[in-house]
This record gives sequence, structure tokens and C-alpha cells, in this order.
Amino acid sequence: MLVGAKVYLRAVEKSDATTIYMWENNPENWKVSNTEVPFSMFDIMALIEHQTDLRKSGQLRFVILENVTERPLGVIDLYEVNFKHGYASVGILIAMDADRGKGFAAEALQLLIHYTRDYLELRNLQCSIHGDNFASIAFFERMNFHKVGIRKGWLRFKGNVIDEITYQLCLKEN
Repeated sequence: MLVGAKVYLRAVEKSDATTIYMWENNPENWKVSNTEVPFSMFDIMALIEHQTDLRKSGQLRFVILENVTERPLGVIDLYEVNFKHGYASVGILIAMDADRGKGFAAEALQLLIHYTRDYLELRNLQCSIHGDNFASIAFFERMNFHKVGIRKGWLRFKGNVIDEITYQLCLKEN
């Protein structure tokens, strides 16, 4: 468990399946998660089972919980983890609008950065963001991620073509 002042992170558990099922199947989240069809509960349970070995699966999901209430706020994911080259991709979802903008995501990302750098010994984190997701762009820039590329017209959502912007955070200098 990774503990901060406002939130703590813990590995996703089978008991989280219903909550994650609701978050993953909320169409408002589909654009940023690149989801096209609803997940079944079987799919959610399989994802939870698959993540038990980070070195095999290359992915790890943490549930973000508020310290005081222990209420689940969202998830933060490491995926495409590559131990040989020392990098991973990161994604964050704060599920409810009312919980956004309160510093939960920032603290969760700080905890994840510490974990990936000091325990997993990774050298870089990256994220890919829809070019029209201005809140996420501003967030990752505030968190010292640097824009390293733009894929022009890379994504499509409801008939619109959108650029994908890639950001990187160097955890350790060469």
C-alpha cells in the first residue's frame, strides 16, 4: 500500500470488481480509455486476475482511495511496463466530477512516481493524451511531464479526428 496525505493506493482486488465495472462502463470515460464496447463482469475479473504478476502482464492497476473515508476515487494504471528498458505508461481516472480538481490525482501520481522510480527502478514514465483533453494536458504539465511528440490525426472519436500528444517524465538521469 502506498500512503499519502489525502489518498492511498492499493492493488486492485476482486472486491473492487463491481466499482470498476461501473467506471469502465460509463460512456463518459470511454473517450479517454479508448473503449468501444462495454466490459462484462467476466472481463473485469479477468483483468484483475491477469495483473497479479507485473512482470508477466506488464500492467498494474491501483485503486485510489481517500484516506479519511476509504472511499474509492478512481484508479491509476501502469501498463506497457518494460523492465529491460526501464519504462512504463501511466493512466489516471478520477471517476466522479465532484472529486476532480481536489489534488487526489496529483498525490496519486506522486505516490506512483516514487514507487516506479525507487521500487521498480524504472527510468521513464510516459502518457498519451487526446489533444483536446486540455485538463489532462495541464495536469501532466503541472506534474513536470514534458511533451515529446504529437501524432497528428491519430485518434478518432465520434467521427472527429484528434491528435494524440505524448508526454514523458524522466525518473532518473542518464
